[in-house]
Amino acid sequence: MGDWTRRIPFKVDISGIIQIMGSALYSRPDAAVRELVQNSHDAVMRRRQTELGYQGRIDIQQFPDEGIIEFRDDGYGLSADDAEQYLGTLGIGLTGLLKGEHPSSALPKGDQQDLIGMFGIGLFSAFMLAERMIVESRRVDCDEAIRWDAEGGTDIELSSWKREHPGTTVRLVLKPHFRRFAEVDESIENVLKEYTDFLTIPIHLNGSAARVNVIHATWFDPTPEPEAIELELASYFDETPLDVIPVQINRPAISGALYVSPQRTPGFADEAVVTATLRRMVISRRLRGLLPDWASFLRGVLELKECSPTASREDLVRDENFAAAALALESHLFDHLEQIAEQEPARLQAILSWHRYTFAGSALTETRLRSLLRRAYQFPTSQGLLTFDQILERSDANPIFELEADQVVWYNSDRRQEGWINSLFADHEAPCVHALRSFEESLLASMVADSGERAELRFASPGSPGFAAEILHLDDMQDASPEWADFFGDTEAIVRVAAFDENQPVMAFLNERHELMKTFEELKKGGVVPAGFQRLIDRHFEQGEQASNEVLLNRNHRLVARAMEQKTNSPLASVLRLLVVNALRTAGASLPSTALTQQQGDLDWIADCLWGQKS
Repeated sequence: MGDWTRRIPFKVDISGIIQIMGSALYSRPDAAVRELVQNSHDAVMRRRQTELGYQGRIDIQQFPDEGIIEFRDDGYGLSADDAEQYLGTLGIGLTGLLKGEHPSSALPKGDQQDLIGMFGIGLFSAFMLAERMIVESRRVDCDEAIRWDAEGGTDIELSSWKREHPGTTVRLVLKPHFRRFAEVDESIENVLKEYTDFLTIPIHLNGSAARVNVIHATWFDPTPEPEAIELELASYFDETPLDVIPVQINRPAISGALYVSPQRTPGFADEAVVTATLRRMVISRRLRGLLPDWASFLRGVLELKECSPTASREDLVRDENFAAAALALESHLFDHLEQIAEQEPARLQAILSWHRYTFAGSALTETRLRSLLRRAYQFPTSQGLLTFDQILERSDANPIFELEADQVVWYNSDRRQEGWINSLFADHEAPCVHALRSFEESLLASMVADSGERAELRFASPGSPGFAAEILHLDDMQDASPEWADFFGDTEAIVRVAAFDENQPVMAFLNERHELMKTFEELKKGGVVPAGFQRLIDRHFEQGEQASNEVLLNRNHRLVARAMEQKTNSPLASVLRLLVVNALRTAGASLPSTALTQQQGDLDWIADCLWGQKS
């Protein structure tokens, strides 16, 4: 057999395509209702462009006894040629041709921006619901009407018809398991409300004088009233906005409104979602990825004129237009928040208080958001609630003690020490920030880093440079001798000696990181930490310094001074160790079991000495 070449055309199995649309392209069978309303909408909009006084309407009628549903419009209509060329051809839609969005488009284009259709597949979605579809139509400039009759996967019968007025009627003979769409009003009404609320053409169901769709929404007006927007958003979303953000962006063209939801989202994992519309047809009520990650508390409705829908019209294509819209919206949101920070700071404070953790967590990676929070986010401090800019203003370094820094920001990360730290900073101009949650500590560190090389963040602890001298007014602090350090070893605290108020023998300072590590170690011993979680914990503690709790012994105190003049096996040494353990436990430290055992031994030793017994 010799070599050969043959050119063959692509073949399409219509019934197979329809099955694919039903099972894969559209996630819901009621999408067919949306697609047919969309076709009627485009027909009405075409006629509006040619007749100044024409308004148009769409009617949907249910026939429960026959299992039929009809979609009627008085729009532009179809001629016999239109029906033959476009209704039965997958992938070539008349609207897409009019908009110039199909390669074969040769039709003259007017202003067709109000038309929704594009792909030429929407009509066939009706076969998800129907076993038969009949289209009766008359074009505005034709005397003859046509009738188009098809069943899924069969030939189409096209014939002349009699119809008095222009427009189109699409009749669906429903499959048995979809007859509810002909029998239950709510089955159609719910779909219409979900997708068509904002279409500018009235839609009526079963001859009702009242329209199903809202039609007008204040947030789409060029110059909307903020109070009207707030009332409509509250009604539409059934919650009271904390703040309303009107959106009117020219390039790219975006209109609508966003609002700050009163619903708190746990953690930072939830995404901001909006209702997105194209030419007022709802594409998605939970569109993700359009608003920035840090704005998970936002909801709203946006008309995205330059974005493109996916073929199923259940989402938007993630292309350069979508990216441009996302960028423009983020800039608009920042402009809004920065404006109210300047003009209505109390309003911004209320928003930040409600969504505090979301803002703080997100600002760790968003520089512009962090810049906004510097002047608006309030940290708890030893001087009350202060913004970072207020903290920095009061944290000028003392030139007597500092040569390397212009500002020193002190912080405490342990709630158990809050009162104790407040008392230490009571007489100081500089406040101590209580960064009691890990993300607030990280946020504080990032803000300090943003302030330049001459600003430093330091933990409120004797081991931090300058703390002993400037905050505690100690100029003679020293590490305990190796012998005494070993004597206090079971407490796992760093022990130092200094001179301070003679009435206080010991001061204890906790390190939250050390305490957290001890808690996880105990859980690990008990075997209650999952292996994957344990790996995360290990990596967390490997990345930072292995800090410890700290204890200051007061050499000005009689008992401390006498004890440290003796050997560590003296009764006074045991008393001193009891004071150290008590100071740590009072502060809230988690002591190891060996320290508690040693405590009992010290008590026994002291008791024996007091009773005059030999050790």
